[in-house]
Amino acid sequence: MVVAFKVTCVEQGEWAVLRVSGELDLVTSPTLRQRVHDVVAEGGHCLVLDLSEVFFCDSSGVGVLIAARRLIRSCQGRLRLILPARGAVEGSHVNRVLGALGVRRLFDVYADLEAAVAEEAGPLSA
Repeated sequence: MVVAFKVTCVEQGEWAVLRVSGELDLVTSPTLRQRVHDVVAEGGHCLVLDLSEVFFCDSSGVGVLIAARRLIRSCQGRLRLILPARGAVEGSHVNRVLGALGVRRLFDVYADLEAAVAEEAGPLSA
């Protein structure tokens, strides 16, 4: 079974939202890295990465997330991740990977898009 990796971009107010689906791994992570760079190059400094449809993430995927955080911070921007607490298999795989690696605390994480783009929104606790 081949599962397509896909990244789509939509605007939600001041936020650029990259919706990611599939496996985020050594083969696909350069695509996400390039899309993040494209958003920033176009002047987008408020970025939401919707990872709710990512069912696998390896270390190269985590590296892309950390690099995106660094890039957005260098522009005095804001980065928010959507990692639902409940997914197809007892929670978000990406959330579990970030937690296991001890880097979950680096990110502002939200359960859904509405919460992520709300101005007063506070992230979910780690």
